[in-house]
Amino acid sequence: VQLQASGGGLVPAGGSLRLSCVVSGSRVSIVTINWYRQAPEKARELVATITSGDSTNYADSVKGRFTISRDNAKNTVYLQMNSLKPEDTAVYYCSTRRVGVGTYWGQGTLVTVSS
Repeated sequence: VQLQASGGGLVPAGGSLRLSCVVSGSRVSIVTINWYRQAPEKARELVATITSGDSTNYADSVKGRFTISRDNAKNTVYLQMNSLKPEDTAVYYCSTRRVGVGTYWGQGTLVTVSS
């Protein structure tokens, strides 16, 4: 399984970005995909999750601002980020877990929000 995250960049506070996570080797429709982020000198944080049943979950810090979604035809999961804040600055990673095998991670994409 491989995950390719993209879409990061530099954006002013209040702006928006959409991150993409293209998955190969597994169908996004049947697995849970997570978005994590890691800010400098901070622990990795779970940001959003989408399950095979279309259930979604968000960290309190991003609720109402971020939306996770999935395009099964493109085998891609998105993270739409609106009303960005400087504290959202981090490297964002997508991941999925295969039972009995382990967790697969994308390479990360840097989001920088200027104040």
